[in-house]
Amino acid sequence: MLKFLKNIFVRENSIKGAGFILIVTLAMSNLLGVIRDHFLAQKIPTDRLDIYFAAFRLPDLIFNVLILGSIAAAFVPVYSSYLKEKGPKEATRLAQAALTIGVVAVLICLVVLFFIIPYLVPYLVPNFGPDKQLETARMARWLLLSPLIFTVSYFLGGILNSHKRFFAYSIAPLVYNLSIIVAVLLFADSMGVQGVVIGVIVGAIMHLLVQLPAAIKVGFNFKFHFDFHERGVRKILRLMVPRAIGLGANQILLVAFTAFASAFPGGIAVYNFADNIQTVPSVIFGNSLALAVFPTLAGLSLGNREERERFRSLVYKTLKTIIFLLVPATVLVILLRAQVIRIILGYGFFGWSDTKTAAAAPGSFALSIIAQGLIPLFARTFYAMHNTRTPMTIAIISITISIVLGFLFTHNSTSAVAGVATLALAFSIGSWINLILLLVFLRKKIDLDMGAIIEYTLKVVIVTLFMAVVVQSTKGFIAEMFDIDRVRYLVMQTGLALLCGALSYFGLAYFLKFDEVRK
Repeated sequence: MLKFLKNIFVRENSIKGAGFILIVTLAMSNLLGVIRDHFLAQKIPTDRLDIYFAAFRLPDLIFNVLILGSIAAAFVPVYSSYLKEKGPKEATRLAQAALTIGVVAVLICLVVLFFIIPYLVPYLVPNFGPDKQLETARMARWLLLSPLIFTVSYFLGGILNSHKRFFAYSIAPLVYNLSIIVAVLLFADSMGVQGVVIGVIVGAIMHLLVQLPAAIKVGFNFKFHFDFHERGVRKILRLMVPRAIGLGANQILLVAFTAFASAFPGGIAVYNFADNIQTVPSVIFGNSLALAVFPTLAGLSLGNREERERFRSLVYKTLKTIIFLLVPATVLVILLRAQVIRIILGYGFFGWSDTKTAAAAPGSFALSIIAQGLIPLFARTFYAMHNTRTPMTIAIISITISIVLGFLFTHNSTSAVAGVATLALAFSIGSWINLILLLVFLRKKIDLDMGAIIEYTLKVVIVTLFMAVVVQSTKGFIAEMFDIDRVRYLVMQTGLALLCGALSYFGLAYFLKFDEVRK
């Protein structure tokens, strides 16, 4: 048994195997995320949760700008090329240097941020009272520990991805969410938000420890190696700067939306809850597939003519799969948004007014599910070609539009329901602008048959419309037969609608001989 578990953690995964692992584990991680949000909403008042979510913004900004973008856009492609061309020894030296520089850079920024957080928080949440702003600053200082831990953990994840070992990487978010859930259950009643923050820090440590044995197994070892002169390090830095700027713009969007939502009591918490729910399909079916094919794309992008053709074919095949899964997912979120919000969040401190506010947002968010699912694929396609400037420029344009629209929409909103829903709409508009521009510029790099893509999408839409009729009919039938104001019947209505919708969609797709079902 121990040998079997060891093999799962360290063996190389094919694209199909990696996709399966990532879809399953990301589904489990998102399920745990939903459970986490359920207990947060149940045990902590929404105005206190505003503090919790706002406190994440500044620490997350440092980590996302300096590390998260460099891993996907810069480290993995360069490290993968080192493995292929120079061998494991040189690749390990590169990883040691990149990790050392990353940790030092993050540590310096976190120390500076520790001292200036009290001066930044009033701009982050201008509508909070002085006591609430003070507590937000205190929680943000505690949360500065997690970016430092995640810096090491995500570098290890990048190493494992390059070696096509996805299992340890994929279960790390599971233990992270489990840690937060346990902390909420144990400490929320007595310690409130502080108890949840403890769970976040412990979860970050577990996120690192889960990946460490597998990283060591593939040959990585920790060594302080501060070397700016290493050619690969310089290339990583050149590639990461545009991506860091793009992610910085995205973090500015989150900071701006946090400031806009702070005008509505509980608005920050409700926005984050709705965002977490609607990202489930795009993360499971979009991010996972983009992540699974990325190492292979990175290895093919600079190859010969035959490899470049395989590159194009792999992008096209993955694009079709994401469309096949996310078009029906979008419709399901729109049709079942009220039921899902009531089941997940409608308990404890999360009152009826909060539930109404939250139920209005997923419909606006759902408009962007397809875009959010395809953006990671297109962006990583550029990264695989060692091009980070194009996604950066497009991200800045789309995010700027979202921020402007978010300000205009919320400035004229007179209620939390309208405010949160229009923020979600501003986000969705920006997401589609991002996707369309990425597709326009990607067509100049690789030959994507847009006619075939549009034709395929229309076929998926037709099957989805049939599914939508089945889902609505099932909802109506259950509502007539049972009192759905009771939780058990509401769960039954939602579950049966999902089951019947899935059976009808995949059944008709099989009858119409869709490759995604037949193969």
